[in-house]
Amino acid sequence: MNFFKTTAASAAIVLIGSTAYADCGLSGGNVNILGNEFGAIQALVAGAKECANGSVTVESNLTTEHRDIQVAAMTANPAQYTAAIVANSSIVPLLNEGLVRPLDDLIAKHGAGIKKNQMISIDGKVMAIAFMANAQHLFVRQDILDQAGVAVPTSYEEVVTAGQAIKDAGIMEHPFAMNSKTGWNLGEEFVNMYIGTGADFFKPGTAEPAINNESGVLALNTLKALADLSNPDFLTFDSNATQALWEAGDVAIGQLWGSRATGMLDDEGSNEAIVSNTILVSAPTVGGGETPASTLWWDGFTIATNISDEDAEATFVAMVNGMRPEVVAANNDEAVWLADGFTPGPAAAGVFATASGGARPYPMIPFMGLLHSALGDELSDFLQGNESAEQALSDVEAAYTAAAKEQGFLQ
Repeated sequence: MNFFKTTAASAAIVLIGSTAYADCGLSGGNVNILGNEFGAIQALVAGAKECANGSVTVESNLTTEHRDIQVAAMTANPAQYTAAIVANSSIVPLLNEGLVRPLDDLIAKHGAGIKKNQMISIDGKVMAIAFMANAQHLFVRQDILDQAGVAVPTSYEEVVTAGQAIKDAGIMEHPFAMNSKTGWNLGEEFVNMYIGTGADFFKPGTAEPAINNESGVLALNTLKALADLSNPDFLTFDSNATQALWEAGDVAIGQLWGSRATGMLDDEGSNEAIVSNTILVSAPTVGGGETPASTLWWDGFTIATNISDEDAEATFVAMVNGMRPEVVAANNDEAVWLADGFTPGPAAAGVFATASGGARPYPMIPFMGLLHSALGDELSDFLQGNESAEQALSDVEAAYTAAAKEQGFLQ
């Protein structure tokens, strides 16, 4: 699937009114949307809410805790939410439990404007509609690199060299930042680094982990070198924290989410010197690899299984209304949109470069989430210097194996 085949047709910014699309042709149904909270999703949900009328309700809960509540909320009958906005990984638990429904019939009836590369198919059935792409990539302060006399890094080895040069020159004590908060964020940093080596996470055709190897040690040692260039509080850093550090001018190189680019390139929370010198480039390679050490992601919407067909139809129509070209064009720089109406701008540069460099998608397999959780829980001791890389990876595999056996993926 090519997430990045976008149309180049320009679209003027338009004001989103509630008149032309009022009611969305719906005569009944209840819509309740669960999702993450950032600009692109807020824009989509605002567009969906234009479908509300006297017979149709459209509500939402946008929260950074959405992953933690989605399974329980969708397991209820009727489900607490009619739509869940998901990504490569967060859709998997919903699929495993049969909590989201195929969308083929709804696409045939109401999805004329949805492109093929937005349709996420599992076993021949469309289970989600992607509306944006995302990836972590390098954010670089060109002025600081120039001051230290180093070039924009293209590999993590060069990132470490550049960061050390900035530190040695006394320009910044902690020049690097990444989203390394213990838990999901830390797990994702390892996944990015390991996938950049080209190695597989599992033994072929099985659910047996295969990360306690040279590639795993390389990934961990690289993360440790980066952590040593980061603030000592790095195990608390999520996207909000790293964006704040960047906007305050405390960081010169960051491996951060592309979806944060618009907020970091605007005129709020920072100053002209920082913004004008911030450049967005591809995620680096690692260990002599040829592809960026990052994972490609999509965000999209799913429709709950445990709701009425009327609510499902209303939800689908509302979500499609939320990503129509006028909404996308009016919020062009909030994301790398996959829907019509998007014109790539500076904020999309890093994601496009990472994608065009051949970065691999995040593995959308049933047991990847268990490995990700084990990584997030077990790697902090190594990064704090309390155990070897081999021991940390052994701990990860043991924690994963126990969880995989409990859920029936391993005997």
